[in-house]
Amino acid sequence: KMSRHAQKLRDHDINPCVAETDATTKCLDENNYKKDMCTAYFLKYKNCRKFWHGIMMQRRRNGVKPEMPSADERKKILESVG
Repeated sequence: KMSRHAQKLRDHDINPCVAETDATTKCLDENNYKKDMCTAYFLKYKNCRKFWHGIMMQRRRNGVKPEMPSADERKKILESVG
C-alpha cells in the first residue's frame, strides 16, 4: 500500500505534473540513473511545477478554492494558453 504522500503525488487532481514525473522516472530507469541523459525531462517537470505554482498563487490571492485546479479545469487552462 502506498503512503499517503505517495498517493497524493499520484493523484492527478493534486499533482498537475504526474505525466512529467513519470516520464522523468522512466528516463532515469532506462539510462541507469544518469541524470545528464534526462535533462529535457527535468526541465519539463520544472516548468510544469513553476507554471502551476504560479496559477496556485494567483488563485490564493484571489481567494479561489481549491487553490490547485482539478485535472479537468487544468486541461481547459492549458488549452486556453495553447
